[in-house]
Amino acid sequence: MQEDNTPEIENDDLYEHHRFVATEGQVPLRVDKFLMNFIENATRNKIQQAAKAGNVLVNDIAVKPNYKVKPKDVVRVVLTYPPHENLLVAEDIPIDIVYEDDEVIVVNKRAGMVVHPGHGNYSGTLVNGLIHHIENLPKNSNERPGLVHRIDKDTSGLLVVAKTEYAMAHLSKQFFDRTTERLYYALVWGDIEEDEGTIEGNIGRSFKNRLQMDVFPEGEHGKHAVTHFKVLERLTYVTLVQCKLETGRTHQIRAHFKHIGHTLFNDERYGGNTILKGTTFTKYKQFVDNCFKVLPRQALHAKTLGFTHPTTGKFLKFDSEVPEDITACLEKWRTYSEHSKLEE
Repeated sequence: MQEDNTPEIENDDLYEHHRFVATEGQVPLRVDKFLMNFIENATRNKIQQAAKAGNVLVNDIAVKPNYKVKPKDVVRVVLTYPPHENLLVAEDIPIDIVYEDDEVIVVNKRAGMVVHPGHGNYSGTLVNGLIHHIENLPKNSNERPGLVHRIDKDTSGLLVVAKTEYAMAHLSKQFFDRTTERLYYALVWGDIEEDEGTIEGNIGRSFKNRLQMDVFPEGEHGKHAVTHFKVLERLTYVTLVQCKLETGRTHQIRAHFKHIGHTLFNDERYGGNTILKGTTFTKYKQFVDNCFKVLPRQALHAKTLGFTHPTTGKFLKFDSEVPEDITACLEKWRTYSEHSKLEE
């Protein structure tokens, strides 16, 4: 019998920073590799050091880096200090408030603003600004004040925040029951054949790139996801689409459109920041580069948001203008498309 040199640790002195439950289909995988698939910006060396220090627990027992994760294992990373996101600091940050009453607040988030503190972004987030604006916001199941849903850092648009515990529960149920209405505008690479359609496929973290989400066959991995889309404008090598979310998975629109071969325009994480459709002419490459400069992020905007008010029962619907960076990019593509038609 081999001696176990795994260090003993007092759980009472540690704070949970990450917690993951391995799926039923999990193939045996080293715990350091397993964690790298889930923790953004973590290096394998850091994870190995944490495991050697006794900070990686599987089913509440400290394990070494070479421990093989099995189905339904509960993997936790615990450290001697609380997570940064729990140390929330109120900051006087300008917030574009579209609507506010005693129960809810609707915000039009600018692109580039992170919704809540997390790894690498501990200040300047929407939540930092919200707790400065409103005291005692209720916390959700992840201890994040006011949040019932979120949008990505480089996605602009509408977000509803709960101001009371009742509103939090009521809105969370609406998102769970899929009774909210969410419409997004997205500019995607390529000319989509259909005028409208539905993309369906489970969304889960990619096995190849831990920063991406991937689409998987039903039941294998990830969570059920449905995106309905309608073409608004065809602009030669790109298409402007309206997306209606039936579910709200992480990176849903970005992953779904990449899956059908129409990656979002200038979506760096999903490869949309390279020329995916078009000609080989230098002049065209220069044109696309100029579009990227005008719109230095993925072309995605949460345009419309509708939900039932928690106390009045009235269905509220809000609409936001498409931001200037997307509008400027669309104008460039419209001009290019007009010239292309004239040259045909």
